[in-house]
Amino acid sequence: MPSKVSCLYLLTVVCWASALWYLSISRPTSTEVGQISLSTRKSAKAHKNITFTNIRTRSLNPHTYEFVINESKKCESITPFLVILISSTHKEFDARQAIRETWGDESSFTDIRILTIFLLGWNTDSVLNQMVEQESQIFHDIVVENFIDSYHNLTLKTMMGMRWVATFCPKAQYVMKTDSDIFVNMDNLIYKLLKPTTKPRRRYFTGYVINGSPIRDMRSKWYMSRDLYPDNKYPPFCSGTGYVFSADVAELIFKTSLHTRLLHLEDVYVGLCLRKLGIHPYQNSGFNHWKMAYSLCRYRRVITVHQISPEEMHRIWNDMSSKKHLRC
Repeated sequence: MPSKVSCLYLLTVVCWASALWYLSISRPTSTEVGQISLSTRKSAKAHKNITFTNIRTRSLNPHTYEFVINESKKCESITPFLVILISSTHKEFDARQAIRETWGDESSFTDIRILTIFLLGWNTDSVLNQMVEQESQIFHDIVVENFIDSYHNLTLKTMMGMRWVATFCPKAQYVMKTDSDIFVNMDNLIYKLLKPTTKPRRRYFTGYVINGSPIRDMRSKWYMSRDLYPDNKYPPFCSGTGYVFSADVAELIFKTSLHTRLLHLEDVYVGLCLRKLGIHPYQNSGFNHWKMAYSLCRYRRVITVHQISPEEMHRIWNDMSSKKHLRC
């Protein structure tokens, strides 16, 4: 674990660099125009990956991006019970640090091993990329591929996470994908849902299951054109704010994505891959994809809560940790 001195040094560097950036840069980045990354890919040669060389048919959606920051040796000496993949962006250092110091702390459990990995794309601003590189050198928990980091590329970010697990941590038992503004009740996740003392499940996928339809209103954040998705119903999918699956599913989804037309709605796209695989996601009411006012007893009953700030993350974690002896 990093020393307090290292953390304070990093905070100083980040604050200084952030201030410099805000004062000196006013140009918009490509993340603000919402372009899908198929038009912004670099012409770099695809990263060779022997895990997927048995795919002989032509890919509809070849994932030709390279890791520019990687933690390829993270699982060499351990077999994690759970890998947590957290979708993040360059400016969310405070959120990442809050997670490291609360529910994402890899040393929180003595009987099992968990790994926390933050997923990012590549930013068009070199200062932000340098800040993330420095952060990575201190914490060694960041993975980056060279697609443009934007809302419309969240699907690529999740597929990168699937690829990373399948390639560099294939012996993990379970994987969670979530976001940087999510609070996770790790005790409920580990001991009530996944249960380390039981036989590991296979082809398992659970979260808050949504049975929805495409939104055709172009003004909506979740707009889906008929050209891109002509059907009137989506397959069942889990809210991208948090879902859990057995680690074998990571490779299955990544392989399937290579032959599945890319959609910018990440959770819907994962649902499409699951349908092709014949895997039906299980509904679990403990996964909340909305914000919920804090109370000790209420948060003890859930697995995830959405829209939690770094300050709230610390406050909730400290309160729940200090009151474990209290009954509801």
